[in-house]
Amino acid sequence: MDEEQIKNIIEDTYDDSEGDTYWSMAKDFYNRKMFTVVIALWVFAIIFLSGAVISAVLFFMTDITQDHIMYAAIFITFMLFFSMIKIFAWQMIHRNNIKREIKRLELRIAELTQIVKNK
Repeated sequence: MDEEQIKNIIEDTYDDSEGDTYWSMAKDFYNRKMFTVVIALWVFAIIFLSGAVISAVLFFMTDITQDHIMYAAIFITFMLFFSMIKIFAWQMIHRNNIKREIKRLELRIAELTQIVKNK
């Protein structure tokens, strides 16, 4: 890639005025390229959250200690899976920011190589 192509990619894809706000990160995450990942994450998040809610309701409806332990363990497991889904989504959001910074570094390296070649 030459310097002009990198500049065009950065100018077309990334807007420095937005910065790294939460809204810009969300907009980068909820785009057409990430559609299947977003749908899969939301489906798994809904499944795990509904399982946790159901196990919490069943926990309070039972009087047997063994069932209390079982429903508490199921609740904790579903909440752990739910939090893992959220952490994965957060990592995917930050992956886009890292890509943006790599493109900026490529541009700076291209500019430096031009300066070195001219000297």
